[in-house]
Amino acid sequence: MKNKNYAGIPDEFAQLNSAKIVLIPVPYDGTSTWQKGADKGTKAFLEASENMELYDIETNSEVYREGIYLTNSILENKSPQSMVESVYETVKAYLNKDKFTTLIGGEHSISIGAIRAFTQRFENLTVLQLDAHADLRREYEGSKYNHACALYEANKTTNLIQVGIRSMDISETKEINRNNVFFAHKLAKDTTWMERAINLMTNDVYITIDLDAFDPSILPSTGTPEPGGMKWYETLAFLSKVFKYKNVVGFDIVELCPNEIDKSSDFLAAKLYYKLLSYKFKDKK
Repeated sequence: MKNKNYAGIPDEFAQLNSAKIVLIPVPYDGTSTWQKGADKGTKAFLEASENMELYDIETNSEVYREGIYLTNSILENKSPQSMVESVYETVKAYLNKDKFTTLIGGEHSISIGAIRAFTQRFENLTVLQLDAHADLRREYEGSKYNHACALYEANKTTNLIQVGIRSMDISETKEINRNNVFFAHKLAKDTTWMERAINLMTNDVYITIDLDAFDPSILPSTGTPEPGGMKWYETLAFLSKVFKYKNVVGFDIVELCPNEIDKSSDFLAAKLYYKLLSYKFKDKK
């Protein structure tokens, strides 16, 4: 990363006091169980962001002008629980400053603390999860703060809607709310799934995106790539509708596991983040 500001934006748009948006990096990879490297995802994401055009054609906007403040990274890693608590306290502090708070991981367990803070701030919250995995285990490898448990708490405390799921343990079938799940193998044949998913949401929505929701053909650099995932424009079409019809209150993007040879996954993550901000603020120019 060459610049201290997100995407190398000018200092005038990168100050906490004036910025509407806060970006919190959490380079944590303490519980991954296959490919390690998600702790390097935040650096790869920020480097890719510096090489991205800041004008968005679709929304005819330059959302960075709303102000994007890049915080110091959360480096707490004494235990999965201590990391979750640190994320929770940090997110809560920025929500109390009325910032549109976003996070980049790191593995999916970082979302536990973030969702906890948003749940306390917004009554009747919907959590929209885009993911290959259900992540609904009560605990895994002796911890309830494992990446495989990332949405267990949200499933109990929020209106959880899961999209793109195509891998899960049989134990998770006892936890999953099938009325709120849009399995990947059905999406290609269902022309109404986007509208039905949005109709299930409450007004306030927090989005958590595990990058393995995407098909490995367009995003191979993730800890557990699963075949049969979502594609770029399909995903954007859905997310743009969510931002149009609901009040998205924040989001996180997790599980980028970069490699030195192919930077395309890093760049997709960077573009996705900027797209979501563009959808959020496109009518506020």
